[in-house]
Amino acid sequence: MGVYPAASQFSRAVFDTSADAVILSVLPDIATGLMRHKDDGFLFYAADLNGWTADDREWLKSDFTPTGFLDFEASMANLEAIIEEIRRDRDVPILIYNVSPIIPGETIHCYLGLDETFSNRIRRFNLGLVGLSERTGVSIIDIDALVARHGADTLKLDAFHLTPQAYRLVAEEVVRVLDDLGVLEDVNEGMRV
Repeated sequence: MGVYPAASQFSRAVFDTSADAVILSVLPDIATGLMRHKDDGFLFYAADLNGWTADDREWLKSDFTPTGFLDFEASMANLEAIIEEIRRDRDVPILIYNVSPIIPGETIHCYLGLDETFSNRIRRFNLGLVGLSERTGVSIIDIDALVARHGADTLKLDAFHLTPQAYRLVAEEVVRVLDDLGVLEDVNEGMRV
């Protein structure tokens, strides 16, 4: 499954690994359709299907059903449950990336009769993250604001992918938030000799 092997999809590492901070993203909930096992009900992402053998694709077709995109309410409930589980055993900052709703080339000016567009889906999820932050105290890495401040035309390649310059800005924002939360101060003190 390419860069999404089963070992990582079914891992509890985010809950069990010692870390100074946990960083999550809402992007998979916005953009990834999953498969549900017909008997056991578990979900997984069937990535890189073109590289699967015919037998593996047949197994997927016979044993799984596509779920489509995760709905907003389920996403926010899942994220809140993940936050609770992380905090059950440790008190570390939790940061969640939002997504820029600017989609290069999108020129919609009338939404009458349209189903939900990706840009509006992204906006709804971003607002949901604000509510989640209000309820739980997680920090949002505001990709939307970064792209808006520095120019979407120069920072976005497509609906979800950023340029190297944009990823550098995102990394700098993560460092700024971690520093605001005192995480880097604790790390720097631990490194003193």
